[in-house]
Amino acid sequence: MSQKFQELIQSERPVLVDFFATWCQPCKVQSSVLNSVKEKVGEKARIVKIDIDQFPSIAADNGVRGVPTLAIFKNGELLWKESGVHDVNSLVGLLEQYSN
Repeated sequence: MSQKFQELIQSERPVLVDFFATWCQPCKVQSSVLNSVKEKVGEKARIVKIDIDQFPSIAADNGVRGVPTLAIFKNGELLWKESGVHDVNSLVGLLEQYSN
């Protein structure tokens, strides 16, 4: 999976990675926010969910200490990372900023 993850984040368009856990209540809130974000950004960006319990090495490699943690990658480079729940408008703004 690490290889696949590396391929995913090499994208020309921004990739928003949601590091989450199934037992995490704020992660469920973030997940519904991300559905709205996906509708608004469409093909400009990609949203990928990584379950930290299924892929602990990817979480560790990316310095994930708490969930939810969101990160934006483009061309393999980490552009932004923050823990906590984020609102639709902030995330759409970030993705549009990095998609140009």
